[in-house]
Amino acid sequence: MFSRSLPKIRGEQLVAESSPTKGVAYTVRKFQFFLIVFLVFSLTTETVAKEEKNNTEERMSLYKKMEAITQIDWTYFAAVDQYERSARRLNKNIPEEKGQIAIYFSPDEWTGPINPNQKDTNPLTISIFGGIGLDGNGDGIADRENDEDVLYTFANHLQKYGPHPDDIRMGLWDYYKRDLIVSIITGNAKIYKHFGTIDLDKNAFPVPLQANYNFKNTWGDRRGWGGLRIHEGTDIFTGYGVPVRATTYGIVETIGWNRYGGWRIGIRDLNNTYHYFAHLNGFEKNLEKGSVVKPGDTIGFVGSSGYGPKGTAGKFPPHLHYGMYRFNGQKEWGFDPYPSLKTWERQERNAKKKG
Repeated sequence: MFSRSLPKIRGEQLVAESSPTKGVAYTVRKFQFFLIVFLVFSLTTETVAKEEKNNTEERMSLYKKMEAITQIDWTYFAAVDQYERSARRLNKNIPEEKGQIAIYFSPDEWTGPINPNQKDTNPLTISIFGGIGLDGNGDGIADRENDEDVLYTFANHLQKYGPHPDDIRMGLWDYYKRDLIVSIITGNAKIYKHFGTIDLDKNAFPVPLQANYNFKNTWGDRRGWGGLRIHEGTDIFTGYGVPVRATTYGIVETIGWNRYGGWRIGIRDLNNTYHYFAHLNGFEKNLEKGSVVKPGDTIGFVGSSGYGPKGTAGKFPPHLHYGMYRFNGQKEWGFDPYPSLKTWERQERNAKKKG
């Protein structure tokens, strides 16, 4: 009688596949795979870190060089460049810079509005057609994508007004024609002057990790006091008097009372982001508008202030309301801070474990 042997063969295959030798081989391959992934990730991270360091050093060198040429403090060039870099990241209509300097000039601005050649790099014809593009490195070419040419062209605009802070502010206003932009740039310059470097990219969680706190994503929740609206932020619930800390390098843009947020502080960082700390019980001593802060600095204390006239408190449990708002040079809008908070919390916990 004919007998099918397929089930037996399958059984033998199953036995073979589940044998100790096969299991060990699979484990080895799995280990090799994860080892390769780990090594690739480590090398990539190290490479990116080196590139970022090189970029920072190269930009700093360009700012210092322009300071020597114009007698304008390097911090203003760094401040303008950083403002424009952040604005470009948030503006889809402006391409990402190809070099180290992010200051943007449109083809019309650079070559002249009536220049038939929008790729013109001849300083003479650019000038004839009313363009502002200049040769900053002495090669006889005014290239809109050359770092030194771009930075020198902007420096030439500022130099017409003078090297002093009030002169610079006037030159910035005539160029951007918006008070908030001038405020952001001069704030950036003050931050760079205070720390003496442009390598300022660390963050901190807004309350001490050892505090008894909890938070969840409350972005978009309904709020009714003062009219129906959505909740633009994350609430971190903790006790009265718990220190509230700066989450970033920045400058205090607003401080005082708000009928919704109570005692609140607004800090503008180097990425054109406004960080909003509300419902405080009080402020750190000597903190005022224009104060420069760094991640982890105590700026105030958790409370329950707000939802009424000055001094109102106790209408809700003590907590920190934390909000974030981006500005792209044209408009400002709120966005969900919860992902950033989770990232900063994790980074700080990991740093404490390593330290």
